[in-house]
Amino acid sequence: MTNEELTAAVRDELTFDPKLDHANVAVSADDGIVTLRGTVGAFHEKREAAKAAERVYGTTSVDNKIDVELMVGSDRKDAELRADLLQALMLNSIVPSSVDADVHNGYVTLTGTADWDYQRVEAERIAGTMRGVIDVDDEIELTGIKPDVEDVQHDIKKALERNAKLDAKGITVETSDHTVTLKGTVPSWVEHDEAVTAAWSAPGVQKVHDRLIVAY
Repeated sequence: MTNEELTAAVRDELTFDPKLDHANVAVSADDGIVTLRGTVGAFHEKREAAKAAERVYGTTSVDNKIDVELMVGSDRKDAELRADLLQALMLNSIVPSSVDADVHNGYVTLTGTADWDYQRVEAERIAGTMRGVIDVDDEIELTGIKPDVEDVQHDIKKALERNAKLDAKGITVETSDHTVTLKGTVPSWVEHDEAVTAAWSAPGVQKVHDRLIVAY
């Protein structure tokens, strides 16, 4: 796929996605690297634009340079936004009560602790959907039990092999303390994300070094 073809395909995908307003988003491509520029009216649209670009065949990475400029009436006082966000986090059964949030000029910082990555991801997702949010900085610390290195490595490899969406033959798994390193190549972003999710799902994992390469 040429740069022009990839650029056109990403533009089409942005246009097709009803969750974002693509009118002020510019797309360029260089050897599989897609760059997004422009403005959107909400943080969740910026996030959805990157996901849309990743779905397009031929994309190897996405450089998301989109700015969030809140629409008239969408900006909120920090105290009001923080109160609503804390309420939303508290009502979500996935997010532990140890997660906290600070807000400064629409920029949200998530702090506190969680046992699992999926809990941290859920907190970040909730924050990103709140009206008035410009950006989200996730500083939640994972504090799960220290895993047995060999057990974690074995469990992740088995999880990769079980996944019907994933060809695990090109992936190697390395473990050290609470850290997992994924290396190798995968043929699509879908498989890339499945592999990273599998790594995060192992008990005690606090950090994943993603060194996978998407190679079409």
